Amino acid sequence: MAKELTSRSENYSQWYNDLVIKADLAENSAVRGCMVIKPYGYAIWEKIQAELDRMFKETGHVNAYFPLFIPKSFLSKEAEHVEGFAKECAVVTHHRLMADPEGKGLIVDPGAKLEEELIVRPTSETIIWNTYKNWIQSYRDLPILVNQWANVVRWEMRTRLFLRTAEFLWQEGHTAHATEQEAVAEAKQMLEVYADFAERYMAVPVLKGVKSANERFAGALETFCIEALMQDGKALQAGTSHFLGQNFAKAFDVTFVDKSNKLDYVWATSWGVSTRLMGALIMTHSDDNGLVLPPNLAPFQVVIVPIYKNEEQLAAISEKVNQLIPALRAMGISVKFDNNDNKKPGWKFAEYELKGVPVRLAIGARDLENGTVEVARRDTLTKETVQMEGIENYIAELLKDIQATIFKKAVDFRASVTREVNSYDEFKVEIEKGGFLMCHWDGTPETEEKIKEETKATIRCIPLDGDKTPGTCMVTGKPSAQRVVFARAY
Repeated sequence: MAKELTSRSENYSQWYNDLVIKADLAENSAVRGCMVIKPYGYAIWEKIQAELDRMFKETGHVNAYFPLFIPKSFLSKEAEHVEGFAKECAVVTHHRLMADPEGKGLIVDPGAKLEEELIVRPTSETIIWNTYKNWIQSYRDLPILVNQWANVVRWEMRTRLFLRTAEFLWQEGHTAHATEQEAVAEAKQMLEVYADFAERYMAVPVLKGVKSANERFAGALETFCIEALMQDGKALQAGTSHFLGQNFAKAFDVTFVDKSNKLDYVWATSWGVSTRLMGALIMTHSDDNGLVLPPNLAPFQVVIVPIYKNEEQLAAISEKVNQLIPALRAMGISVKFDNNDNKKPGWKFAEYELKGVPVRLAIGARDLENGTVEVARRDTLTKETVQMEGIENYIAELLKDIQATIFKKAVDFRASVTREVNSYDEFKVEIEKGGFLMCHWDGTPETEEKIKEETKATIRCIPLDGDKTPGTCMVTGKPSAQRVVFARAY
């Protein structure tokens, strides 16, 4: 099974595509640029969704749902926003089909043209702020802390499963506040939530920082982000949180009476992560044998494969397994007993290795006699024979170790390809090797654009933590406030 994968060293991009399809995560759909997320892939997304949803609610947020369609006039109200998304918008112009008079199937009814075109949401700031106008009159109505789980459409021309598709799933938080300080604190808080989730659940180390003006969300005053590094040395933006100032409140005339009885515009944030996280998960940990999933997000953490010669042996093994499963589940461990007789144990082993199941237990007749079980861990591909007695405690500790081990491996890899670069000539050489390059930059969009044009590298973030020592720009020699992070990115 795994041998069908292209190796990472041979062609990383093809390895990724092979893995997504062969591990049953997703496939291309009949609609160009869109994907079908298959049950196993969706099960991982559900885990991501469940944990993030819990974390959002713990920080006081509630879920709602807003329309898929946005009147074109709404999008036009915030100038930077419309400029940022205009080229990616799908537009609904008619509301009815009719039979072709020439008998050639269906055609768009020319008499069913909409008075105003509708945009299929690329993001929901405009429709939500038009709604908030009706919800907010006074400081007593604030803050509004709303999130929605939804699909969005951005008409991408070059697509890759999970990483860039015309339609994708995500969550988008949209909050309204009485003061600038509150809104900034909210944007920073959600960045911390994303970083915590990425590292604790995905086992993906991230850099926290601020986007440069060139890379900022359209319509935001500040964009905070988490940046991850994939095994091929390319960066991947794993989450963003935006301080929107009063831009959308002014565009939609959302005002409130403050505590001093003065009228003011509301302060806003928005923040989101998407099914892109699936791409980050795959590319951070997986190997030439298939997926490597962190136990905290695996659809099932343990799979049990019986090895038997006859029905009698299977019955004896099943009896033992049926005692073990409740003990594992009582400890919060998800488990699958694969007693399907259509597939041989060797096929199952290869399949679960490909799908990244963290722990595999194999139990045969001899194990029953000896009171043992064979335990295989996916991350290191090692096996050992362990006593059945108290195995649930052993597995619980093993899962913790796997989670910690794959995180440390990713941290160590990132450290090995992160380096300081001081000259532009050196930069041009080093960027070809991949990784994070810490460089001085003069803070101008012109210099940033020149670097991007000449090297395809972008500023991933201006780190919130890290070296704040001033220096001189590697390109212009002008003063630089601190080193920023450059990389090529997905």
